[in-house]
Amino acid sequence: MKIEYDRETCIGIFQCVDEWDAFEKNLDAGKADLLDAEEVDEQVFVREVPEDAEFDAEFAARVCPVDAITLYDDDGEQLVP
Repeated sequence: MKIEYDRETCIGIFQCVDEWDAFEKNLDAGKADLLDAEEVDEQVFVREVPEDAEFDAEFAARVCPVDAITLYDDDGEQLVP
């Protein structure tokens, strides 16, 4: 499973931070940061989701009010949103 985070879309509500510890508040930027992620496009970050964190990653994606977080299964099929 992998997660994709569009930081430009983020509006800094930080609900993802409450759901998964891979997201961290960046108060200077007013946006969340996705830890251990690779920037694959300008302000778009991707990382693998460990099996023991899949539930938390899914909730982080589901609670984002602007759909800045997308979750994909191992076959590349979009799960959330």
